[in-house]
Amino acid sequence: MKLKLDENLGERGRQVLIAAGHDVCTVAVQKLEGATDAELLRRCAAEQRALVTLDMDFANPLVYPPERHAGVAVLRLPRKPTRAHLDHVIATLAEALRRQSLEGELWIVEAGRIRIHLQED
Repeated sequence: MKLKLDENLGERGRQVLIAAGHDVCTVAVQKLEGATDAELLRRCAAEQRALVTLDMDFANPLVYPPERHAGVAVLRLPRKPTRAHLDHVIATLAEALRRQSLEGELWIVEAGRIRIHLQED
């Protein structure tokens, strides 16, 4: 799957996802730091890349309807996260992506579980 890591995620997460077989680009590499959330999602959609982020603003399906973009995975960490917490959450995401596509969906990823926002009819 094609993914873009937000500026709040680093090289370590990128390497884990690349090792899992994903095409991963980052906001930093593309010099998109400071872009608005809307602009970032437009770029992701144009590149057909799902966004992986720690930014909870993207978890609001009323503001960013999942079916209008290439997908968003919002990583949730505890209040005082460690590197091990981040590693576990990214591993949870990588494992889920082996079984299912993120395209057009909103995933809230926590260590060991994922909540998928279902579109209301």
